Order: sequence, then structure tokens, then C-alpha cells
Amino acid sequence: MNAIDPNFADRRAGARHICFMNAAFDRIGPDLALRRIAERNRWLPFQFVVTPNVDHLVRLATGRAREAVLYAEAWLTVCDSRVLELIAQMSGEHVDVAPGSDLTRALFETEIDPDEPVAVIGGTEETISRLSARYGLTDVRWHDAPMGLRDNPAAVAECAEFAARNPARFTFICVGSPQQEMVARAIKDRGDCTGVGLCVGASLEFLTGETARAPQWIQRARLEWLHRLASEPRRLWRRYLVDGPKILLIWRRWRRERARIEAVRAEAERRLREALA
Repeated sequence: MNAIDPNFADRRAGARHICFMNAAFDRIGPDLALRRIAERNRWLPFQFVVTPNVDHLVRLATGRAREAVLYAEAWLTVCDSRVLELIAQMSGEHVDVAPGSDLTRALFETEIDPDEPVAVIGGTEETISRLSARYGLTDVRWHDAPMGLRDNPAAVAECAEFAARNPARFTFICVGSPQQEMVARAIKDRGDCTGVGLCVGASLEFLTGETARAPQWIQRARLEWLHRLASEPRRLWRRYLVDGPKILLIWRRWRRERARIEAVRAEAERRLREALA
């Protein structure tokens, strides 16, 4: 199945998809994810990529049905968290990790032509200036999205209108979750937009050096969250010290439910074998 296969949106019914806890991830690593995004025909109807991490899964587990729909409608869902990768391994599952920041960097470094239009929703003027200077970009189209998009449908619609007026092969949506997924869905729902939207949070800030990303050895040790907490304690303490640890309780409930389902299935299979004996 290639990147422009129209049936790719139905991947959840196939082997390329894995359900882990309360999320659905595509079974592809960073290289294949990059290739699918880069090779998709830019004139096809707009689709978007989401990059769930621990914070996203905790929110989804609280029963926020509206957010669950946003993720379900994504064209591509890749795991942004090495902590989730570890938890999956402890569960006997394999979840590929393709951090949004790595995908963003790879697109700018290997795929985006300096003279092609690039659309950005969110960020700051300083971010756009630094990004353009770093990669020699000549046609960055920027929408200064306001705060509070979650409760401002009119502002979300303005973001979608911007995307329609500024067609680009790649639209980077950097307004935090779930606002960025809301914007992506609004763009898709218009029906007159093309290209791929990437819901990638603070990726451009990492890329431009405005926010320092953890060194590679910290990333490999799955401690990037600790680096971010130390860098921005006032803003991130609740996410990492209060909300984040809830993932362990969610995991425990998920394992218990999975064990129950497997026991029911095993009993049904046993009874079937006895009936056929």
C-alpha cells in the first residue's frame, strides 16, 4: 500500500494498525512515516497526521469523546512518546515511535524545497523568522492563531480559512493539543483544501532553538520529559508530575480488561472444541 492509496484511511481494519490502551497507532517507524508523508500527492484532499503522547492518552482516557473522534479521523497516527514505547514493551506489544519533532526536522532537512510554499498555524513571528533563516525558506505563510482555540469555534474556522487561502504541500499546526487536532479537522471538513497537515506542537520551537531539546542520550533513556520539566517547571509541572503518572493507572485497567477479554475468548474456544469433539 503506497502513500496515495485511497484505502489507506481505512488502515484501522488492517494489519498496519495496533490498538494500545485507548489509542490506535499505525505500525510504521519514522522512516516509513516520513516517506508516506513526503510522497503523498499534494493535490489530494487534505489529510492530517497526529502524534499522540502520554498526555494525549491520559486525556482520552478521561472520556473526552470529542477528542477521540479527532484522532480517529487522522490519516496517520504515530507515537510521539518513548515512555509509551516502553509501556507497550512491558505489555508484550510493539509500538513504533516516530516523534513529531523528528518528522518535522526530517521534512525540512530532506524534503521541503526552499522556494515551495510552507504554511504554519501557530508559533510566533520570531519562530517564523528563525525557521526561514535556517532553511533559506522564501515562501512561509504564517497564521498567528490566538490563545484559547478550544473554546473559540470562530478562531478555529479562521485557521481553516487561512489554510484554504494558502495551499501548501505541508501545513504545520503548532497550537498545542487538542487545539491543533481541532484545527486540522476543521481544515479537512471544509472540503476545499489539499496537502498534509502535521499536528506537531512545539516542534518548530525545537527546530529553531527557541526551546532546547534534550540531548540524544536523554531521549534514548526515555527521560526527555524530565529534561522538559527542568527547562520549564512552572508551565509543565502539572503535565509531568500530576497528569502524566495517571498513565500507569490507565495501563493497569487496560491490562486487566485485556486479560478478561482473553479469558472469555479462551473459554469460548474451549467450548467450541468440546462441541466439535
